[in-house]
Amino acid sequence: MTDAVQQRIADIVSGHDVVLFMKGTPLFPQCGFSSRAIAILEHLGVAYETVDVLQDQAIRQGIKAFSDWPTIPQLYVKGEFLGGSDIMMEMYEAGELRQVMTDQGVAPAN
Repeated sequence: MTDAVQQRIADIVSGHDVVLFMKGTPLFPQCGFSSRAIAILEHLGVAYETVDVLQDQAIRQGIKAFSDWPTIPQLYVKGEFLGGSDIMMEMYEAGELRQVMTDQGVAPAN
Protein backbone atom coordinates (compact mmCIF):
# COMPACT_ATOMS: atom_id res chain seq x y z
CA MET A 1 0.00 0.00 0.00
CA THR A 2 1.45 3.31 -1.01
CA ASP A 3 1.97 6.19 1.34
CA ALA A 4 0.10 8.40 -1.15
CA VAL A 5 -3.07 6.30 -0.81
CA GLN A 6 -2.78 6.28 2.97
CA GLN A 7 -2.35 10.07 2.91
CA ARG A 8 -5.44 10.48 0.68
CA ILE A 9 -7.46 8.40 3.13
CA ALA A 10 -6.10 10.34 6.12
CA ASP A 11 -7.03 13.61 4.38
CA ILE A 12 -10.58 12.39 3.72
CA VAL A 13 -11.03 11.16 7.29
CA SER A 14 -9.63 14.33 8.85
CA GLY A 15 -11.49 16.61 6.43
CA HIS A 16 -15.02 15.60 7.48
CA ASP A 17 -16.74 15.07 10.82
CA VAL A 18 -18.44 11.86 9.67
CA VAL A 19 -17.18 9.72 6.79
CA LEU A 20 -18.55 6.40 5.61
CA PHE A 21 -16.40 4.34 3.27
CA MET A 22 -18.99 2.20 1.50
CA LYS A 23 -19.81 0.18 -1.57
CA GLY A 24 -21.93 2.38 -3.82
CA THR A 25 -23.56 5.69 -3.01
CA PRO A 26 -26.18 6.76 -0.46
CA LEU A 27 -28.86 6.64 -3.19
CA PHE A 28 -27.61 3.35 -4.66
CA PRO A 29 -25.78 1.27 -2.05
CA GLN A 30 -24.19 -1.78 -3.65
CA CYS A 31 -24.39 -4.10 -0.62
CA GLY A 32 -26.77 -4.68 2.25
CA PHE A 33 -24.24 -3.64 4.87
CA SER A 34 -23.64 -0.28 3.17
CA SER A 35 -27.41 0.18 2.84
CA ARG A 36 -27.88 -0.46 6.56
CA ALA A 37 -25.06 1.94 7.45
CA ILE A 38 -26.67 4.72 5.38
CA ALA A 39 -30.06 4.04 6.99
CA ILE A 40 -28.51 4.42 10.45
CA LEU A 41 -26.83 7.73 9.55
CA GLU A 42 -30.07 8.98 8.00
CA HIS A 43 -32.02 8.09 11.18
CA LEU A 44 -29.45 9.97 13.26
CA GLY A 45 -29.95 13.02 11.05
CA VAL A 46 -26.28 13.96 10.96
CA ALA A 47 -24.30 15.45 8.11
CA TYR A 48 -21.94 12.90 6.59
CA GLU A 49 -19.69 12.26 3.62
CA THR A 50 -19.36 8.99 1.75
CA VAL A 51 -16.59 7.46 -0.31
CA ASP A 52 -17.57 4.82 -2.87
CA VAL A 53 -14.76 2.29 -2.67
CA LEU A 54 -16.00 0.57 -5.84
CA GLN A 55 -14.84 3.62 -7.82
CA ASP A 56 -11.24 3.45 -6.57
CA GLN A 57 -9.42 0.14 -6.08
CA ALA A 58 -6.53 1.85 -4.28
CA ILE A 59 -8.93 3.30 -1.69
CA ARG A 60 -10.83 0.00 -1.47
CA GLN A 61 -7.69 -1.87 -0.47
CA GLY A 62 -6.05 1.03 1.34
CA ILE A 63 -8.92 1.64 3.77
CA LYS A 64 -8.57 -1.93 5.07
CA ALA A 65 -4.91 -1.31 5.90
CA PHE A 66 -5.64 2.20 7.21
CA SER A 67 -8.10 0.93 9.83
CA ASP A 68 -6.73 -2.59 10.21
CA TRP A 69 -10.33 -3.70 9.61
CA PRO A 70 -11.03 -6.25 6.85
CA THR A 71 -14.52 -5.24 5.73
CA ILE A 72 -16.44 -2.34 4.23
CA PRO A 73 -18.40 -0.22 5.15
CA GLN A 74 -16.27 1.65 7.66
CA LEU A 75 -17.46 4.61 9.73
CA TYR A 76 -15.20 7.39 10.97
CA VAL A 77 -16.36 10.13 13.35
CA LYS A 78 -14.03 13.09 13.96
CA GLY A 79 -11.11 11.05 12.63
CA GLU A 80 -11.78 8.01 14.82
CA PHE A 81 -12.65 4.63 13.32
CA LEU A 82 -15.84 3.32 14.95
CA GLY A 83 -16.47 0.13 13.00
CA GLY A 84 -18.57 -1.48 10.32
CA SER A 85 -22.32 -1.87 9.94
CA ASP A 86 -22.72 -4.49 12.70
CA ILE A 87 -20.96 -2.29 15.24
CA MET A 88 -22.91 0.73 13.98
CA MET A 89 -26.18 -1.17 14.48
CA GLU A 90 -25.25 -2.29 17.99
CA MET A 91 -24.19 1.24 18.94
CA TYR A 92 -27.31 2.74 17.34
CA GLU A 93 -29.69 0.36 19.11
CA ALA A 94 -27.98 1.03 22.45
CA GLY A 95 -28.16 4.81 21.91
CA GLU A 96 -24.36 4.99 21.93
CA LEU A 97 -23.95 6.16 18.34
CA ARG A 98 -26.25 9.14 18.85
CA GLN A 99 -24.30 9.94 22.04
CA VAL A 100 -20.97 9.80 20.17
CA MET A 101 -22.34 12.21 17.56
CA THR A 102 -23.58 14.57 20.28
CA ASP A 103 -20.37 14.34 22.34
CA GLN A 104 -18.24 14.99 19.25
CA GLY A 105 -20.35 17.98 18.21
CA VAL A 106 -21.35 16.52 14.85
CA ALA A 107 -23.60 18.92 12.95
CA PRO A 108 -27.12 17.90 12.03
CA ALA A 109 -27.90 17.39 8.36
CA ASN A 110 -29.38 20.40 6.58
